[in-house]
Amino acid sequence: MDISKNDESSTNNLNTMDTAIFGAGCFWCVEAQFQMLDGVQSVTSGFSGGSVENPTYKEVCLGTTGHAEVCQIIYDPAKISYDELLAVFWKTHDPTQINRQGNDIGTQYRSVIFYKNEKEKELAEKQKKEIDESDAWDNLIATEISPFTVFYKAEDYHTNYFNMHGNESYCQFVVKPKVDKFKKVFKGKLKK
Repeated sequence: MDISKNDESSTNNLNTMDTAIFGAGCFWCVEAQFQMLDGVQSVTSGFSGGSVENPTYKEVCLGTTGHAEVCQIIYDPAKISYDELLAVFWKTHDPTQINRQGNDIGTQYRSVIFYKNEKEKELAEKQKKEIDESDAWDNLIATEISPFTVFYKAEDYHTNYFNMHGNESYCQFVVKPKVDKFKKVFKGKLKK
């Protein structure tokens, strides 16, 4: 979005946006799903939660950086709330798996919510507790709920990955089924 000093409406719109940081396995899947939601302005793949500054995808894949693959979700709280984004997060992956999602294995694929303030932390912990108490899963929720420190954007080729590379085998066998299911489950919340 190009924001000039003379375009007051764009500046006001940007000031109303908020950010959520979620990790739910491969960030290509997370990006492809969340970018379809009405109220989500952008989804950026990247890394968070580790100790290495400016990590590369290759470094994160080695599992030695401490970072998780995450998505930075810029959203309009007037259209979709953080609470609603959390509800989507829980339903788009298996939050009981530790350091993996499906065949993607390693600490970089852990289920994680990085909260920016106490309200986000409380909402995440409340939903996690409710899901555990509902017995919706056979195992307890393993999702990490941690304070946000820094987000590192992944290399540009990860941007809009599924939409740009949907015919690749990983996209066909892993991302597409998740996207197809997402469209059915959240059909009332998708962009027009």
